[in-house]
Amino acid sequence: MTASLESRLRQLEDRAQISETVIRYAMGVDRRDDLVGLVRDSLSGFTATQHLSPNHVIEFSPTDPDRATCHSYMYAQHYLENSAGGDFYLLRGSYTSQLLRTPDGWRIESLVQQVGWQEGNLNALTESRARYQADRAAAKPPA
Repeated sequence: MTASLESRLRQLEDRAQISETVIRYAMGVDRRDDLVGLVRDSLSGFTATQHLSPNHVIEFSPTDPDRATCHSYMYAQHYLENSAGGDFYLLRGSYTSQLLRTPDGWRIESLVQQVGWQEGNLNALTESRARYQADRAAAKPPA
């Protein structure tokens, strides 16, 4: 193979791996995999969530082949059973993910969520966080 063909094939493979990494992040949010800080505290009180990240546009750094940016849409559904404000909260917008190639594959270094619009129970995140904190407090053994 020529260097040009090898380079193009590698970029196609990279695009597939980057897209899969971004999709795995969205699925990981819903499964509560490896979540820390704000994401865990905000979402763990929901009965269920579904985060979708379609329409990936991937741009590689012109100066570093091990860095890329993935722009994608964001559709996030949240179900909060028995909430006074309503059981559903929907969020739509986009993600901008900065990725780095590591020895273990592509990893997200940073992710920015841009909210386009939201509907439903606009207090659901606050209530979810409160439910999660209450559950954690109840699970702590007495001192």
